[in-house]
Amino acid sequence: MARAIWSGSLTFGMVTFPVKVFGATEAKDLSFHLLHKDCGARIRQARICPTHEREVSWDEIVRGYEYAKGQYVVLEEADFEQLPLPSLQVVEVSAFVAAEAIDPIYYERTYYLEPDTRGEKPYALLVQALERRALAAIATIALRKKEQLCAVRAQGGRLVLETLYYADEVRPREGVDLSGVRVSEKELDMADTLIELLADDFDPAKYHDRYRDALSALIEDKLEGKAVTKAPPAASGKVLDLTEALRRSVAAAKGGKPAGKASRTAAGRRTTRRRRVG
Repeated sequence: MARAIWSGSLTFGMVTFPVKVFGATEAKDLSFHLLHKDCGARIRQARICPTHEREVSWDEIVRGYEYAKGQYVVLEEADFEQLPLPSLQVVEVSAFVAAEAIDPIYYERTYYLEPDTRGEKPYALLVQALERRALAAIATIALRKKEQLCAVRAQGGRLVLETLYYADEVRPREGVDLSGVRVSEKELDMADTLIELLADDFDPAKYHDRYRDALSALIEDKLEGKAVTKAPPAASGKVLDLTEALRRSVAAAKGGKPAGKASRTAAGRRTTRRRRVG
């Protein structure tokens, strides 16, 4: 069973109950070691002290903040634990907002938020209240040596905690100037048709990491001494006329997708548009 990475309480108003935080995601990337090309030995990354000219162990290492060039203030583990922050032990809800109002660019990482036995009823109350009104609770939590803004939302009958980037952690970008770009009604209609033909419910189980699969197959081939299969040539970078590209895309989507919910919806919407025009 997974171990909790944080335990404390969640509070909203005068309601408080004990909770634990568990990681909700894990990376499935293949990992590689660095090897010496000549002999195949694994490269060792040593922690060398330049003053003593020797490798140091982890128990000899402390964290230091460089406040001036070459000048550090040292922080011990106890210093982090004694910070005067309520978020070290409490997820305190400061506001409830519409869940859809949070721009996805602010989402950082997802955790499961689970109650201790004596917190099950208030936990269930918060789950149902958030689901009922499609809200997310905004709070803070001290996690991984940092106080993080977070959103608590209901998902499938449980609470999930999403750490959020602060506003100053999201890099500002100037908007693209599209004032001089003109899109015709015909192009919009064809784009609508293509979108409707490809419309579907999101099912993450339908997708998988093709890069990881190809990399695993490549490793197996090398282990077995097989010839490495070359990738097919990339599609031409030539830009087609937009209208022609849309026409081909719609034709390909119609040819590769059986008549179903999305196709019927598309037909119905086109009929509605024709009726409105008439």
